[in-house]
Amino acid sequence: MHHPAPRPPLLARRSLLALGAAASLPLLASTTVAQTGATQPPEVSSELPGATLAGSTRMRFFGLNIYDARLWVTPGFKPATYGQHPFALELGYLRSLSGSAIAQRSLDEMRRSGPIAPDTAERWLAAMNAAFPDVKAGDRITGLHTPGQGARFWFNGQPRPAVKDADFSRAFFGIWLADTTSEPRLRTELLSGLAP
Repeated sequence: MHHPAPRPPLLARRSLLALGAAASLPLLASTTVAQTGATQPPEVSSELPGATLAGSTRMRFFGLNIYDARLWVTPGFKPATYGQHPFALELGYLRSLSGSAIAQRSLDEMRRSGPIAPDTAERWLAAMNAAFPDVKAGDRITGLHTPGQGARFWFNGQPRPAVKDADFSRAFFGIWLADTTSEPRLRTELLSGLAP
């Protein structure tokens, strides 16, 4: 007998509404995007010489395309110690999302790695609100992690405000790369091109 798939929890359904640069949601179906012939964005080429594509995926939610994600890493990158390596995460959006929703959802997901003090959360949210603009289909946000320094962002290749906080950067990119990610399949696909 065929049973319909269970309806996702309310939190997961709400998550779609705030999905964005930091969304790594439960119950999202992810599909690997072909990696052959991938073109590096200019900001990756200039900031991470020698970087290669580790993996890519497309995020979908109930048939809606959300974004394509690509992870660019430098030689020697190790997933278990991702915070110690420079890398870039590129998101190509396939639908419109507000920058404030992206920022809030990012903070919610960052809390999966551990508690964040209220004053730190407030500071990080303000920094993300400055860094993340509203996006529409065809827009692209690239985030660059620099160990011990923080995160830099580009919107369609143009620099956005940086967040000069190493703890922020590690927690932010941990949304996709930490063992605590809410979407382990996405993490697996982003790392699929790396040697075991």
